[in-house]
Amino acid sequence: MANASRGEESDTRIMLGLLDSVEQDGGQSQRRLAAELGVALGLVNAYLKRCVKKGLVKVRQAPARRYAYYLTPQGFAEKSRLTVEYFTSSFGFFREAKTDCSVLLRHAKAEDVTRLVLAGRSDLAEIAALCAMEHGIELIGMVDAEASDDRFIGLPVFPSFDAVQGEFDAVLITDLLRARETREAALARFGEKRVLVPRLLLNRISRREIRR
Repeated sequence: MANASRGEESDTRIMLGLLDSVEQDGGQSQRRLAAELGVALGLVNAYLKRCVKKGLVKVRQAPARRYAYYLTPQGFAEKSRLTVEYFTSSFGFFREAKTDCSVLLRHAKAEDVTRLVLAGRSDLAEIAALCAMEHGIELIGMVDAEASDDRFIGLPVFPSFDAVQGEFDAVLITDLLRARETREAALARFGEKRVLVPRLLLNRISRREIRR
């Protein structure tokens, strides 16, 4: 069972990495994709064929007898699903997220942050809420433009920062699907000192920015 679980996690990691790379630069060669993902060239070819067959990726002819790949709407949806699945099911996620949030909020409390807004509905938001409680930080609510419910883990959910009722000292990014975009929007609005980002999200953002 353990081997099967590791195999499923590896499959998810490769598929997510492939879809993410295609989204960032669909014109790169299969050899470069293989190097980026750390897998054999033949494996990349097999996964690409699977993605094309499932309708997640389309391919078109490019100059110099090369091919370019791009995500279909189904591909974008699948990448979002796999992102959440990988983050929340990969070994050690809860422990890593709790450690990151605890360190972040301990430093924030030392800087007189006592009222916080979460940005992004996710499992990470639930962990952050537990850590906030442990450190005596009040959560004013959550901002998520795509949330369908008006409450999450007991917090009011707002469609934008403008709609938040009550003053707050900082924003904690908890968006797993759109971490970079949500962080950039918060930075533009509040500045670096008022935007907190768990390390696991910063690592993912950094990997995407390097590929760009």
